[in-house]
Amino acid sequence: MKLVIFFVAVSVAVMVAMIFQTLRQELSLRNLRVRMVESSAEVKRREDSIMDMKSKIQELKSSVEVANQKLEDLKKEKAEKEKAMKEAETSLGTCNTEKGNTEKKKTELEESINKLKTDHEAEKNKAQEEIGSLKQQILDRDKAICAYANMEKEEARKLCGKSGAAAQ
Repeated sequence: MKLVIFFVAVSVAVMVAMIFQTLRQELSLRNLRVRMVESSAEVKRREDSIMDMKSKIQELKSSVEVANQKLEDLKKEKAEKEKAMKEAETSLGTCNTEKGNTEKKKTELEESINKLKTDHEAEKNKAQEEIGSLKQQILDRDKAICAYANMEKEEARKLCGKSGAAAQ
């Protein structure tokens, strides 16, 4: 009987140890489940925040792409405007050169016209003097002819400018 009591006592001790061990494992499993639920909730929250971040990154990428496209458009526009400005400057330089050449030609033409006017005036004055001297020579000849002409004839009176009534 001692043996039985011993076996019962040992069995009870083993049973108590097993119950203690089972309770300890149950508490440990419960804690692990709670931690697993908390961890899965934390993972879910982090996944949600990662998804939010991904969507924000996608939005930022699209806005960066739009900004890059605008930047490219602005660069093209700037290049076109610089090209147009260079062309305008070239055209302006050409126009200024042509203007200078035209002004030179204008000055030369004005000088030529002024010279021609002076020469014309000199020639006109010279011609006037020659006309005056030729008229004087004609008048002197007419006087010489009239001095020798017979005023009784009609032709002589017409040539000398005297009327027939004045001679009679």
